[in-house]
Amino acid sequence: MSVTKEQIAQILPPALRKSVTQSLIDQLNNIAQDPDLAEEMRQNFISYSKVLQEGRFKLEDYLNAVKFVSYKLMGYNDQDAFFRTFPQRYQRLLAQGADSKTISAHVSMYKKGKLVNLIMEQALVPVWLLNQDAYQKAINVQVDLMLNAKSEMVRTQAANSLLTHLQRPKEVAQGPLVNINVENSGLNELKAMIQDLAQTQKQAIKSGIPTNVILAQKLSTSKQEQEDDELDP
Repeated sequence: MSVTKEQIAQILPPALRKSVTQSLIDQLNNIAQDPDLAEEMRQNFISYSKVLQEGRFKLEDYLNAVKFVSYKLMGYNDQDAFFRTFPQRYQRLLAQGADSKTISAHVSMYKKGKLVNLIMEQALVPVWLLNQDAYQKAINVQVDLMLNAKSEMVRTQAANSLLTHLQRPKEVAQGPLVNINVENSGLNELKAMIQDLAQTQKQAIKSGIPTNVILAQKLSTSKQEQEDDELDP
């Protein structure tokens, strides 16, 4: 499906919307002879447009980088992706007598460019996410072995494998760090209560109250309650 200037302008950062020309739209609509490939590249052009917010890139350079990355995602090696993206540049290098080493250097330099790498980061889905289904199946197999294997060794190995791969992440296991220097009103209040009780007990001992009565005293939230305890026979 072809795209229009208005559609492309809407997905671009405001600073680049005025840069959308009919020439760019024509290039995008005729980006490849294969209609399926052309549609895929147009979708990639839209999907990866977020990278345009991370630098001052020309839209034509962005279009070429999208083409290069699209070919890479199709399985083409670096040189083939470069040649298909820049056929005229490739022919010009050949006409100048560039050897394979020189051509490889041009390809490598382009591949390492910031724009290409930003798009590659957007395009590549993490391997663990792609294989999430297989990961769960592997876990199920290990659980089955742990529970039902006839060999005690196999059950032990399966259990150890599960413990290793399903353990809580270190960040979670460690938990939040506690600042022991932080003031805590509850602890301060308890500390004060203990000090008051100790002082009361000293006074009780001096006044001749039996030790068993003193030891039976409880922490209290008020001095009055402590004094009442002292007076109980």
